[in-house]
Amino acid sequence: MYFKDKISYQPMPLPDRVALGDAEALTSAENFRDYMKKRHSVRDFSFDPVPEEVIAACVAAAGTAPSGANHQPWHFVAISDPAMKAEIRTAAEKEEESFYAGGAGDEWLKALEPIGTGVSKPHLDIAPWLIVVFAQRYGVTRDGERYKNYYVPESVGIATGFLIAALHHAGLSTLTHTPNPMKFLNGLCDRPESEKPVMIIATGRAAEDATVPAVAKIKKPLAEILTVRKG
Repeated sequence: MYFKDKISYQPMPLPDRVALGDAEALTSAENFRDYMKKRHSVRDFSFDPVPEEVIAACVAAAGTAPSGANHQPWHFVAISDPAMKAEIRTAAEKEEESFYAGGAGDEWLKALEPIGTGVSKPHLDIAPWLIVVFAQRYGVTRDGERYKNYYVPESVGIATGFLIAALHHAGLSTLTHTPNPMKFLNGLCDRPESEKPVMIIATGRAAEDATVPAVAKIKKPLAEILTVRKG
């Protein structure tokens, strides 16, 4: 976080140490990999409520993410209010109409066909929580002085990944949504001009009859996403 007054570097002993032997590390990594394989982007949510405390704990986990200069340039607005969710859905679907009417271009629309997306976004109403992710393009001190944040997209992206993993760990399903433009979310969520809404995460328990597109289970093999260089 940003401090207006100069703070000198002061090292401290590592406060927490998670140390595993090689065998334990491999088992732990493989178990986590297999657990994360059970995470799916879901559009069919249950109406069952999710306690606010669960969402808060997941956002707190996201807040532990590393960030440029430790400025933590993010803010999360968790919405369960039906009227606000309905307003977000209305605005999102209005933009989607233009998108699917040709604004996206043929190549993009073709790429989306196997995913099964469309103009209608009922999950924005049904999911018990919508979490709006804001990126702080610059910070503002309490006396109104602006300061620079660093590596904002990268930092917010890492924190968002932490959040999605935390929600999955809590037994919740998620769906990321990036309507454009999203400027209306600043006013709706009472967030300052310095922040840019970058994503809406719908989250809750998956409906009993939830489905996912079969193509979503097709992932690149490890050989295509990992290169190892050994000396």
